[in-house]
Amino acid sequence: MAKTTKTTTEFICGECGASSPRWLGRCPACGKFNTMVEEIVKPAEPQKTASKAVYGGRAKPLSQITYENYNRTPSGISEFDNVLGGGIVTGSLVLIGGDPGIGKSTLLTQIAAHLSANKKVLYFSAEESCSQVKLRTERLNLNSDDLLIVNETCIDGLEAELDGVEFCIIDSIQAVYTDDLSSSAGSVGQVRECASKLMRIAKSRGITFFIVGHVTKEGALAGPKVLEHIMDTVLYFEGENQENFRILRSVKNRFGNVQEVGVFEMTGEGIIPVTDYSGIFLSESRGEEPGSVVTPAQTGARCMNVEVQTLIAKTSFGVPRRMPLGIDYNKLVLLIAVLEKRCGLNLSSSDIYLNAMGGIKLNEPACDLAVCAALSSAYYGKPIDKYVAVFGEVGLTGEVRAVSYCEKRVAECVKMGFKKVLVPAKNMKSVAKFADKISIVPILYVNTMIKNLFKD
Repeated sequence: MAKTTKTTTEFICGECGASSPRWLGRCPACGKFNTMVEEIVKPAEPQKTASKAVYGGRAKPLSQITYENYNRTPSGISEFDNVLGGGIVTGSLVLIGGDPGIGKSTLLTQIAAHLSANKKVLYFSAEESCSQVKLRTERLNLNSDDLLIVNETCIDGLEAELDGVEFCIIDSIQAVYTDDLSSSAGSVGQVRECASKLMRIAKSRGITFFIVGHVTKEGALAGPKVLEHIMDTVLYFEGENQENFRILRSVKNRFGNVQEVGVFEMTGEGIIPVTDYSGIFLSESRGEEPGSVVTPAQTGARCMNVEVQTLIAKTSFGVPRRMPLGIDYNKLVLLIAVLEKRCGLNLSSSDIYLNAMGGIKLNEPACDLAVCAALSSAYYGKPIDKYVAVFGEVGLTGEVRAVSYCEKRVAECVKMGFKKVLVPAKNMKSVAKFADKISIVPILYVNTMIKNLFKD
């Protein structure tokens, strides 16, 4: 009779590595709380004598490695393909995270319906019944007659359903579990083990997995960090539930650019891509009131003009408030200090509010000068012309440093009909060819920018 091996588990501390046969709220070795995670313990296999012939010849010089062409499949949504780097790569794992109700399932249902017209697609729904998924496809008017749907929470039987399947949607990774672990679905051990099984299936059988992931109240993906490490692509679906526009951001992509951004609009017929960003990231009344300026922001492989708005108000408390949306808090505090020390602006007794239009996040240093321009405009009470754009990195000494993609930024300003652009002086050589199309002003220090925009 064949000898069966029973799967056993133990609890390992994520801080010090101490083990325990049962779960403990506090690790007895290091004293940390809630660090014990259930893991599978595999029986030790007998050691085999390995010959040199078995392990020899695996390493190759880089010159002898052949380049592998990754086949890409269009998803049917142009903005989604742009975020992925040109299409869906066969055999990859794509993780999509976002707040509840943001549209993750709607987006993947549209993609699954498009792919099922020519490919075999399986929708593995662990949160919704099959009738609920069908109701959503009918509401979106999708032609999804050939889409395979299964309602299951145990992932152990998934491999039997994948015969001939090329694309599979897992909705969601926190709702599925494996019988190998005794912990409930959504625990750290369950999420890690289920993701590892999906990775082995994807790489061995060439199946592309789209995995929906929950997020915590802080906005990070729930579960262990290894969940993001083993994925080929990690996407964040962002936006407010009360607004129609959504932003899909790539934070990890082994087959394309990171920080690539796709813009979508939520309608009654589903999620549709948006190609004209002027109505989202630019307001119609810009240039009429002080405190706003436009900056060409580079996100991934594309450049978009984004309006930065600021409001300065007298503080009612002992400590003034700093409330940025779309800009890092520490970056805003740093730029306020530069304006106070190097430019003489008295902002220490004022509340400062800052917002990047459309809900986009400006993480690159090239938006520094635009923030300074918007703050200066609000401080002096003088609006900046709506056809003026500003970009550049600001140092602690008040100098304006050169930035990357300067040509693309100026070209985008020309395309959108801007008449004047303030650029770092060290980037002037690269943008001199646009001098006959737009007025280019070199800026060496923040003081120079203020004098140019607000001279009497």
